[in-house]
Amino acid sequence: MTIESDRASSVAYLRDARGTVHGAVWLANHAPAPAAVDLARANAGLPPLMPASGTRHPAGTPPLDPATLSVLWFEEGDGVALYENDDLLAVIPGWADMARGMPGYARDAAGESPFAWSLGEALEGLAPRVAKARAYWQWRQAEGSWASFQQFVMGHLDSRVGPPGRYWDVGGDRLPLVGVSERPYRGYTVLSTVGMSCQRMPTAELYDTACRVELAVATRQDPRVAARLFAWLAQYPWRSVTWLGHGHTARWFQRPGTFPLDGGHQGVIMLADPPGMPDMSGFLFGGDSVRWLWLIPLTDTELRVVADQGHEVISERLAVHSRI
Repeated sequence: MTIESDRASSVAYLRDARGTVHGAVWLANHAPAPAAVDLARANAGLPPLMPASGTRHPAGTPPLDPATLSVLWFEEGDGVALYENDDLLAVIPGWADMARGMPGYARDAAGESPFAWSLGEALEGLAPRVAKARAYWQWRQAEGSWASFQQFVMGHLDSRVGPPGRYWDVGGDRLPLVGVSERPYRGYTVLSTVGMSCQRMPTAELYDTACRVELAVATRQDPRVAARLFAWLAQYPWRSVTWLGHGHTARWFQRPGTFPLDGGHQGVIMLADPPGMPDMSGFLFGGDSVRWLWLIPLTDTELRVVADQGHEVISERLAVHSRI
């Protein structure tokens, strides 16, 4: 999150890791409000001045003091609440979209405008989300929270797949922390992430799909090499502010010969409950069911077919066991 300010106004932007703006909200005027939108400022790339009809303080307010500002991220990482001392100043939720005329919510805004919507009028719906975000991070930062969650997932995998083998960390120091659990199973190895479902995926709730997932792969090849798939994809939703779901595909980001699974494959399709794979259902966290998505390798041609015709063309006739 970044805040831009000059002597006339302040605005907040929500950006992803690449700097792309996903949401924005006007925060305050620091000078008298104009009667209409100041197009000259907008065209110059300066923070907008809210017209008088859209602000609770047409005369303006003093500039914001950076030392008094703090942020509270939503669990998904696609929304944020901005505080001035202990007072909620603004919220940019995950559904904010400037291109569709949906800015964030600001304390000083009156009614709805292209720059901000009234925070006071939306608090009934936003306050529980902000409270939930605060509770999540308090839990997440508590001593032993990660270890206890890790053991819950490992116990579920014990019951669904069998005893564990090796375990690798693939997340580094970034959140959510993610490991990979190796488990022998009926002549091949099942690898599963451990940790993705600890944090809801960005924007998933907008599409009425599972908000918490783990990834899995079945392989007869070297498990240590196959685990590179998880280093590639496990933190992708939060890095790119998006979600992973049934039928999604991902093309390998390096040259084709380096793809972790042999066989001329160049990417994967993600399938929930493919035939012949262990049933991973039954794990809940944070009141949500967790969905396991199996990574099935695809060739370049198959990836193109899915892109052109939809995943059903491939997924409904895919012989999963031949891809192990």
